Amino acid sequence: MHVFEEHRPLLLGLAYRLLGSMWDAEDVVQDAFLRWTAADREEVREPRAFLITIVSRLALDQLRSARVTREAYTGPWLPEPVESTAFGPLDSAELRDTLSYATLHLMERLSPPERAVFVLREAFDHPYGDIARIVGASVANCRQMHHRAAKRLAEGRDRFHPSANDHGKLLVRFLEAAQGGDLDALTSMLSQDVVAWNDGGGKVRAALRPVSGLAGVVAFISGLVRRYSFERARLVEANGGPAVWVTVDGREQLVTVDTRDGLIHAIYCVLNPDKLTHFHRLP
Repeated sequence: MHVFEEHRPLLLGLAYRLLGSMWDAEDVVQDAFLRWTAADREEVREPRAFLITIVSRLALDQLRSARVTREAYTGPWLPEPVESTAFGPLDSAELRDTLSYATLHLMERLSPPERAVFVLREAFDHPYGDIARIVGASVANCRQMHHRAAKRLAEGRDRFHPSANDHGKLLVRFLEAAQGGDLDALTSMLSQDVVAWNDGGGKVRAALRPVSGLAGVVAFISGLVRRYSFERARLVEANGGPAVWVTVDGREQLVTVDTRDGLIHAIYCVLNPDKLTHFHRLP
């Protein structure tokens, strides 16, 4: 019991990075605990590696079935946001980056084995030999998958990440411009290829398709401001970076952005109440 609890934050962080859902991650870790209690401990030489293997394989199975479910999801599917301290200290740049909301969203482009290889190698520095046994591929194939995954993720990210302070200031300016209907200020902050993703999950009203392009996103935000009342907003930290917890017409949502070349090129709005239950609600 003590050994498992010692590794629980690591295992939960691993499962969450693989699945993008705390609900599913908690289920996987609980299943892993049951398997740990049933295992012959004398045969387990390295508990950390043993538990990582169990959680990774369970999460891979879950991820394969989740992809089918997400295809039938109402509207765009976005990862469930979490508090930055949910899995303990983020001691390395790799741990922080693989937890970031933009990276989690981009990882949806990867196949389940690619995602597992990338997370295990990038965030946890797991040996390729162990990763190969987990995903059922050769070491050479795992190296190729990691290279391919890293390249695909880099294509969608800015090489130079703004500081948390600069990111937070940009997010606040964006929200103020949106609330005030300042179209010139909004336009100056958004890239030409900006995309706004809205996840209502069929539980609340939200755009059923991503809104793409500068003109489309500005028009979309302007329409929201005309129709709905922005009651309050707070700057918070989610997934290791700044986000805004905002109440619109009595409904809470979490908004975060990703940048490229100093401009916002992705806006993520999580409105589905089921995805906000694990996140701290401010008084």
